[in-house]
Amino acid sequence: MGLLRMATRTAVVAGTATAVSGRVAHRQAAKYDQKAQEQAAAQAPPPADPAPAAAPAAPAQDDSMVQLQNLADLHSKGVLTDDEFAAAKAKILGI
Repeated sequence: MGLLRMATRTAVVAGTATAVSGRVAHRQAAKYDQKAQEQAAAQAPPPADPAPAAAPAAPAQDDSMVQLQNLADLHSKGVLTDDEFAAAKAKILGI
């Protein structure tokens, strides 16, 4: 009977060790997976900011108007000749 008892005890100990080992391995794998996911999230580039909206047409016209007014001031002060004023005005208006 001693041999049967020893074999049974060995089987129980081996089974328990296998079960515990399996649980430990499962927990470690889950922990490593979680760390890997956290590292991947940390290394991932941040979401791209949405592209800035195109400037509305009105400010572009306002900018053109400001440039034309500045040119007109320079022309009236005599800084620009008639030809220079006409060329700069055509450039601003896209003509």
